[in-house]
Amino acid sequence: MNRRPRRSCGATAALSVALLLSSCTGGAATAKGAAGSGGVGDPLFPALGNGGYHVSHYGLDLDYDVVRQHLDATAAITARAGQDLRSFQLDLQGLKVTGVRVDGRTADFSRKGHKLTVRPAAGLKKGATFRTTVAYSGRPQEMQDADGAWEGWVRTGHGAFVSGEPAGAMTWFPGNNHPSDKAAYDFRITVPSGYTAVANGELRSKRVTGGQTTYEWHSKEPMASYLATATIGKFDVKESRTPQGLPVYVAVDPTEAKASKEPLARLPEILNWETGLFGPYPFSSAGAIVDHTPPRIDWIALETQTKPVYAGAPRDITVVHETAHQWFGDSVTPKTWQDTWLNEGFATYTEWLWEEHEGGRTPQQQFDQLYDSDEDDPRWDFPPGEPDEASQVTATPVYERGAMVLQQLRNAVGDKTFFSILKEWPAKYRHANADTKDFIAFCQERTDEDLTDLFDDWLYGEGRPDWEY
Repeated sequence: MNRRPRRSCGATAALSVALLLSSCTGGAATAKGAAGSGGVGDPLFPALGNGGYHVSHYGLDLDYDVVRQHLDATAAITARAGQDLRSFQLDLQGLKVTGVRVDGRTADFSRKGHKLTVRPAAGLKKGATFRTTVAYSGRPQEMQDADGAWEGWVRTGHGAFVSGEPAGAMTWFPGNNHPSDKAAYDFRITVPSGYTAVANGELRSKRVTGGQTTYEWHSKEPMASYLATATIGKFDVKESRTPQGLPVYVAVDPTEAKASKEPLARLPEILNWETGLFGPYPFSSAGAIVDHTPPRIDWIALETQTKPVYAGAPRDITVVHETAHQWFGDSVTPKTWQDTWLNEGFATYTEWLWEEHEGGRTPQQQFDQLYDSDEDDPRWDFPPGEPDEASQVTATPVYERGAMVLQQLRNAVGDKTFFSILKEWPAKYRHANADTKDFIAFCQERTDEDLTDLFDDWLYGEGRPDWEY
């Protein structure tokens, strides 16, 4: 993700944040099983996600009336029980739930905050695969993050700009809204003819019926909920293939077309260059969505899987950053939101490598310039490996100091080992989850250099470290 400097949160933000930070606990076990917990223990967002099951597939059927800004939808969620369950929870903020079925049978349900509690007609056994169908409708409401940014189903003058980091996915579909639970997705999105609906993966079909157009998208590789999108607008669409044969789907709002042309024209080149650095591209297609968003959207882009969404025309360095996330963040996804530097540090470091590739400063020169900043500079506000507030998930230390960690690692282990790490890390954890401890152990296994002090000081140390390699 790329974000502009943050403003303070308002009253609406406080309400959303209170919902996300409140702790949730499951009920006690009974002979028929336990109540699945509401929350997975995330240190920054303890109420996000749910325990007791793992989702393997979402089937989202969305019918959006652009004029009324009204959504009629059904979510079919296939999951596997991790324990005997008498009930379980899904994350859904706002919208009206009109019915829930589990394995074809009507299920009781209740709402509290952003938690939808489902009580199947019969208990679920550990290891059982079950299918939950939720029918819901209403006007999706965007939400405000702890850092003041708007996310979720963001209404535009011509549709909706849909982005979900860290929590906004639950404004438009129910699910296990935490990056640790990744799943495949199918989307069926119906919009008025003349509008285009763009989601992750590949377009399987497009059908026009009675003044409406239905788009069916399929995303087979596992995806975290915050990376899903169903962006709707009046777009200029271009479909192509890279010289290597990778399908590319680009949708651009006409008002952003001129400014977007050159940066997006470099996408195949950027994909090829990053493949050389990081190994095989991890998905079966690529692309971009460039929207024309309201002024309140004061961030730049999000790495939605296979098709980053841009709030306006991107620069080429932004395309570099969001494309790097396809390896770091999308394919290798953090186990908790406290591990976000593994996304943003790598993507920022890729920007540094690109600048050198384009004949500009070297990563070491960029490191030196940042290191020489005043001790009260925001990049030293907290250690990137251990943010302790939700508002810090996308703050400067996660990006810049996260990238500085990688430059220090490069200096410590040497170029050969470092660039091997850039390929081997996303290969080992391809389509999986990893955390900072995994990364430290991974790097230490590949060098005789003791990296303890490096990571202690640069990932976990307070203030500006007083040494560098």
